[in-house]
Amino acid sequence: MCLCGVEGEVRVSGHDLRTVDVAAATGYSVQQVRNLERLGVIPPAVRSANNYRHYGPVHVQALRAYRALALAAGPVAARRLLAAIRSGTLADAAAAIGEVHTGLAHERAEALRAREALRAIRAELTSYESTSYGTATSTTYETAESGDDERDSMTITELAGALRVRPSTLRFWEQEGLVRPERVTSLRARRYGLPAIRAARIVAALRGAGYGVPAVREVMDSLGRLEGPGSATYLLDRRLHDIAGRTVALLRAGADLAAVIEAR
Repeated sequence: MCLCGVEGEVRVSGHDLRTVDVAAATGYSVQQVRNLERLGVIPPAVRSANNYRHYGPVHVQALRAYRALALAAGPVAARRLLAAIRSGTLADAAAAIGEVHTGLAHERAEALRAREALRAIRAELTSYESTSYGTATSTTYETAESGDDERDSMTITELAGALRVRPSTLRFWEQEGLVRPERVTSLRARRYGLPAIRAARIVAALRGAGYGVPAVREVMDSLGRLEGPGSATYLLDRRLHDIAGRTVALLRAGADLAAVIEAR
């Protein structure tokens, strides 16, 4: 048996690895190796007469693949995928890996779509300020749009249709303080002016890109300050960078995943 190289690049030969050897080859602790075996991430170890665990190269490859998959898709999805690879057919294994690639591509497409929507909103604001003030003036997001009138407002049904969400979704965003409509008539019917409409567009873009309510709230709170939609664009740029890193991790897992599949 030989273990040589650095963490993540250790070459393993022989078929009689101890738990401590597998841990050294993968960067996990001895207890983590045992836990991941119990969770089905790696095949069960061979037990000797004295009940000691014995591992082979495939266990190291499975753990390396799991580390990269956990970064790419999350630990729960990584555990499920490795279990499916070991128990299913070759076609099932290929389909499971393809789904991770497809999921990352979808996340990237949604983030790009959201970023383009925010760029359009920023362009609208720039045009509005140029028309209203003649020269560039320091202003806030809300102040720049305070001149909207009834002709520019929308009902909740109209706005929901424009954003392709349910009216109940807009009500939820209101409850969370993300979008603030103006209420009119004795029936308290909601109407959304230009500031609320553009805020709703930003919320829809961020939610569509996968951001949770706390992150969206942080961005929306910034709209009343000087940075306006720029902070949302920065958030999406960070997400695109994260997706790129996860995609690279998935590619890095490729060789080890192939080895695990072939060893079944």
